Amino acid sequence: MKESEKIQKQNDGKVGVRARKNNKLYTEPYKGVRDFYPADMAVQNYIFGKMRKTVESFGYVEYGASILEPTELYEAKSGEELVKEQTYSFKDRGDRSVTLRPEMTPTLARMIAGKKRELSFPLRWYSIPNAFRYERPQRGRAREHWQLNVDLFGGNEINADAEIISLACQILKDIGAKDSDFEIRVNYAGMFTEFLSMEFGLNKDDGIKLIKIYDKSGKGKIPEEEIDKKLEEIIGKENIIKLKELNKDSEKMNEKLKDDKNLRYLINLKDKLSELNINIKVDPFLTRGFDYYTGMVFEVYDTNPENNRSMFGGGRYDNLLEIFDAEKIPAVGFGMGDVPVRNFLEVRNLIPEYVSTTNLMLCALSKENTKYAQDLATRLREQGLNVAVDLSNKKIGDQIKIADKQNIPFVICIGTDEEKTGKFKLKKLKTGNEEEVSEEEIKKLIF
Repeated sequence: MKESEKIQKQNDGKVGVRARKNNKLYTEPYKGVRDFYPADMAVQNYIFGKMRKTVESFGYVEYGASILEPTELYEAKSGEELVKEQTYSFKDRGDRSVTLRPEMTPTLARMIAGKKRELSFPLRWYSIPNAFRYERPQRGRAREHWQLNVDLFGGNEINADAEIISLACQILKDIGAKDSDFEIRVNYAGMFTEFLSMEFGLNKDDGIKLIKIYDKSGKGKIPEEEIDKKLEEIIGKENIIKLKELNKDSEKMNEKLKDDKNLRYLINLKDKLSELNINIKVDPFLTRGFDYYTGMVFEVYDTNPENNRSMFGGGRYDNLLEIFDAEKIPAVGFGMGDVPVRNFLEVRNLIPEYVSTTNLMLCALSKENTKYAQDLATRLREQGLNVAVDLSNKKIGDQIKIADKQNIPFVICIGTDEEKTGKFKLKKLKTGNEEEVSEEEIKKLIF
């Protein structure tokens, strides 16, 4: 079952909602979260491994923090809506309000503000934490997810923005994506509200309301039939068609904003990235859901018809430390969730075939051969091999079937002859091929 189908299954209102049925515990996980069996964990580790390798190649180093934070941290930085509607918040035994982190950026701001004088900038950090949001599970969204967070503090604005987008692009390339598989769209925070004021006479508050509607509709949070009703309340029925026409043809809006300094910045950014063979699209209707963005914002969209949606994004947040009364530090970054990335890989058949991390299973022909098999396993582990010894005392054919079912690629059967001669038949289960080897040759043939 695909990862997205597992999450959708948990959205049927029955799975994982109650802990018991007829006084018997359910075996399903809580609604909107996932169990990771070995094959699932292998995919997760594959994705994380690719992420780590790419971001570290750009000079970023990993950090971490507790999953629990004081609720007021999110009230200050992530917006009132997120805290009231989308967080897991509760009182601890000391009557303190705490929250399971819904995102990592406020925690990062707290950490940097706390040791700002000890850190040297520019600073490049990343993390891959799990986060929790109480929202409706659906394709690409779960209540618990893991997210790569990449942040650059203290860099030159346009060069830092270009590096962050370049890094995001490189991660996709490193997991097998082609240029045609995704589209990068950019905007500038506040530019859309200025346009709405100019074109429709909206004040800042109404402009922000309208932007949030677009943000939610674009991410599937509002059913399409409700969008017009909400837009009508803000700009009136007569302006909805005009707004939608502009949304379909963003070049018209860009023309209206041609003298805007923020649009000129985005054009310069586009030219800089073009020199790196990275194409971006300036989209004035692009929005991001958080209140802390202060400059460039971007999102990456999957172009596959089966998964044509926003996958991840980020932007600039130069005021992130202000709630700690800390001096402003230029900052830009992005978050890339594991669920959208897995969906991206699934629709392109880029998920690698599962192979156990165990390289070799040693099967004993009888109980008397088990001790020798264990000693051999110890010596092979010292060479860097991952070796399991079957302790089931089942027939040799059944032991081999166990190894095959567990996706262990190689087996060696240990009997009296093997103990005497030190020669073994190394069998590759996928092909059925066998090769006689000495103990010294085993590692070379497996690797």
